[in-house]
Amino acid sequence: MLHDFLHLKAPGHWINDPNGFIFYRGQYHLFYQHFPYEPRWGTMHWGHAVSDDLVHWEHRGIALFPSKGYDCNGIFSGSAVEVDGQMYLYYTAIRYLQENPEDIHRALDDRFEASQALVISPDGLRFDNLKAKRQVLPVLSQPGDPKNTRDPKVWRAADGSFRMVLGSTHQGVGRLLFYRSEDGLHWTYLNRYTDPALGTTLECPDLFPLGDRWLLLGCPMGITADGLLYPDQSTFAPADFDEASGTLTLTRAPEFLDWGLDLYAPQSTLDKEGRRVLIGWMRMPRPVEDAPDGRPAWRGMMSLPRLVEWRDGRVCFPVHPNVPRCFTRPAADLSPLGEHRPVRLTGTLRNGESWNLGGFRIGMTDGCLETDRSPLLEGLTGCRTTARTPDLGADFCRLEVYLEEHIVEVYIDDGRYVLSQVVYGLGSALEGTFETMTTV
Repeated sequence: MLHDFLHLKAPGHWINDPNGFIFYRGQYHLFYQHFPYEPRWGTMHWGHAVSDDLVHWEHRGIALFPSKGYDCNGIFSGSAVEVDGQMYLYYTAIRYLQENPEDIHRALDDRFEASQALVISPDGLRFDNLKAKRQVLPVLSQPGDPKNTRDPKVWRAADGSFRMVLGSTHQGVGRLLFYRSEDGLHWTYLNRYTDPALGTTLECPDLFPLGDRWLLLGCPMGITADGLLYPDQSTFAPADFDEASGTLTLTRAPEFLDWGLDLYAPQSTLDKEGRRVLIGWMRMPRPVEDAPDGRPAWRGMMSLPRLVEWRDGRVCFPVHPNVPRCFTRPAADLSPLGEHRPVRLTGTLRNGESWNLGGFRIGMTDGCLETDRSPLLEGLTGCRTTARTPDLGADFCRLEVYLEEHIVEVYIDDGRYVLSQVVYGLGSALEGTFETMTTV
C-alpha cells in the first residue's frame, strides 16, 4: 500500500481538488480528484486516502468512478457528511453532450452538463458504484447553470437538518445556491447569492461557522488577469449567514487564502479536537518524473493541513500542530534536501534581509514579504516566479518555513499570511539566519 508523509501526492498520474474531507470513525478521510491513466486532467475519479494524524497518509485506491448515465464522464468535486453512522459522499456528476472523438476524456467544444449525486458508504471503506448511487439534484437551468453548477458542500445545520451550498454562475457572474434537506436524500431550493466578488463562476464553495461569525472559502474564476497560469484563485471572506433562510452577505471583500497563488480548491472539516482545519490542492505546471519511491510520473499534491482561526480581528491559517511535532531532529549538520528529507526552519526576517533556501529566495522589502522561485522553474514559461504579500505593518516578521523537494510553504507570523509554491530541483544549500532548523 502506497504511503505519503506530510504532503499527500498523486499516487501516480494526476491529482487535483481535495474532496470529502472528514474525520470519521477515528480516522481522517481525504478523497481527491484523480485521473488514473496519465499525469494530466481527464475523466475524473475519486481517489481515497486515510490518516490518523493528518500527516501520515495511506492511499486506499479509487473510491468512486463513472458508472451511471448521469456521471459517465466524470465524478467532479464534492464533500462528505456522517448520517446515522454511514458516510454520505456528495459529488457533481458530469455527462458530456458529445465526447471529443480524438480524446474521449474531454468534451467536444467543452459542452457538458452537471447534476448532483450521492454515494452512501456503510463504513467509509466500501463504495458500491453500481447500487449505492443516486442523483439528488437534476441538471439545473434555473436558478443555476446546466454546465457550471457544481461542488456540493453539505453540512448538518444547527436544527439537525442539512444544508448544501453549490458554486454556480449567472450571466457571467459567480453565484452561490443554497438547498435544504431533512434526511440528506431529498433536497429543496432555499436561496441564492450573486456577487462580482465571486468571479465569473464560483468553484469549490465551503461555508462554515467560525466563532460567532461565518466564513466563506471559495475559488472565483478569472480574477487574476495577468496572462499567466492560474487566473482562478482561492479566497476567503467573513460573512453573515442565516441557516434558516439561506441568506448570505459578505461583510468584507474576499482576500487570497494563500499568497503564493498555486493553492486551489481548499476544503475544510473539523479535526478530532473540534478545530477547523483545511487542506488545498497545490497546482503543478509539469509532472515529476522518476520519483525516488518508484511511483509513476505524478502531478499535483495537497498542502499541509492548516487551522482556520480568528486572531486580533482577522482570519489566520497557522499550520496544524501535528506538523511541527514531526520535526524533532537537528538538521544543521545534514544535507536533508539532498536526501529528500523535509526541513522546518524558523526565524525572524527584517526589512532588507533575505534567505536563500536551496534556490528559493525569501526577502522583506517595504514591509512586504517577497519570494522568487525563478531558479527552480527552469524551462517553464507562463508561470508566476515571484510572489508578494500585502504590507505586514511592521519592519520584521516571524517565519515558519517547510521545505520539501517539490514544495515550499511559508507561514508568516503564525499564519497571519501563508505563501506556498511548488518548485522543481530544490537544492540543499540553505543561507540565512535561522533560529531553528529541524528535520524528521
